[in-house]
Amino acid sequence: MKSLRSSLSTRRPRSWLTNAALIVLGGTTLGTAITLDVESQGSVKAAAKQVAYDMVHFYTGNNTGDVPGNLPAPYYWWEAGAMFGTLIDYWYYTGDDTYNEITTQALQFQVGDNKNYEPTNQTKTLGNDDQGFWGMAVMAAAEQKYPDPPAEEPQWLALAQAVFNRQAGRWDTQYCNGGLRWQIFSFNTGYDYKNSISNGCFFNLAARLAVYTGNQTYADWANKVYDWISHTGMMTADYHFYDGAHTTLNCSDINRIEWTYNVGVFLLGAANMYNLTEGAEQQLWKTRINGMLNSSSLFFAPAPSPPNVMWEQACEPHGTCDTDNYSFKAYLSRWMAATTKLAPFTYDFVMLRLKASATAAAAQCSGGASGTLCGMKWTEGAKYDGTTGVGQQMAALSVIQANLITNASAPVSQNTGGTSKGDASAGTGGSNDGNPSAPKNAITGKDKAGAGILTTLVLIGVIGGCWWMVS
Repeated sequence: MKSLRSSLSTRRPRSWLTNAALIVLGGTTLGTAITLDVESQGSVKAAAKQVAYDMVHFYTGNNTGDVPGNLPAPYYWWEAGAMFGTLIDYWYYTGDDTYNEITTQALQFQVGDNKNYEPTNQTKTLGNDDQGFWGMAVMAAAEQKYPDPPAEEPQWLALAQAVFNRQAGRWDTQYCNGGLRWQIFSFNTGYDYKNSISNGCFFNLAARLAVYTGNQTYADWANKVYDWISHTGMMTADYHFYDGAHTTLNCSDINRIEWTYNVGVFLLGAANMYNLTEGAEQQLWKTRINGMLNSSSLFFAPAPSPPNVMWEQACEPHGTCDTDNYSFKAYLSRWMAATTKLAPFTYDFVMLRLKASATAAAAQCSGGASGTLCGMKWTEGAKYDGTTGVGQQMAALSVIQANLITNASAPVSQNTGGTSKGDASAGTGGSNDGNPSAPKNAITGKDKAGAGILTTLVLIGVIGGCWWMVS
């Protein structure tokens, strides 16, 4: 996953396929676009169906001889986990189970030897955020009552707990007074970096596990992560989330770039904590949620762009977005919508923006031979921007189907109809960072807690004409 390191020119070695290679089927606009009326459930479902169909056409893991759960180059492993999380949402919103078979296959195939989303073949690029995206996907499966796998297979809740357990065991107090590093293994570039998305995924997963299981240990961890991100300065007093900082400087060199998915991942975690708590503590979380919503205004383009349309302000205006960045708006859209179910006072603020953004995104879905492939620059309306890819499709699908949230069922817990089976000590086999002496993290005793933290995203050198500030 991405998070900008100003000192790194690339996140990880890329294949010969460059971002330019994603501009396939572009260049000509047939002008058909996707018709969308956000006030019509039927129209939203029809639009989502087309965008999902086009997105899945980029997936090759179900082809003979390919690996289930993997996307082809230039996509990293984390984005596949994000895509399958989007398909779980697609089923949740529409009831269409067309993609359930490939989704379940992928989520099971990629669990790794210890059933914790640390597959050996991803060791050279495995970040805590990468793992976190797969963990959040299976957490959504548990919350949304996505069909459970066969009893002999790892269950959705247990897999989310496994991710949590692994990441809790990597909490590093040697530098920066805590926090998760970006990379899991010490031999990977970026191991010396602690970032908002990795810690945000951990916070998000801990808060959701606290709500689902009722176990206070998860809530304690969520509070711990939130306090840490605040004390480091990666979250400001007015709820802006910066990318990260280096352990070598004890996190004093905060990179001030801001991405949509950072505020989004903390927003949904905060909504779960609001839902979990009462009294003064709940009011505190309400204040935090409102602060995050206010800060998210940065990600809705100013005039003369159409009002309330989402953009990736760090790269989109300058055309410097990369493969990972194309997908980031998907997560803010997804998590803003989910927030309305847990913190209903956010509904009007959120839906005003999701409706406008969905309408604009659908107008961008006018590319390729089909005339329905989606671009990234929703602010340009029907003027297709010429880019295509999994990220663009995922972002458009997420914001379009989010307009079905009003009639969607509320997330379940173990006490409100949840069926997914858990395992409080799941995923704790193996070392935590590639070092045989690294501590294991089985939370034992009465307060055993589950597994999880976020996976992935992060940006590589966004260069050229960018106006954001890097400290």
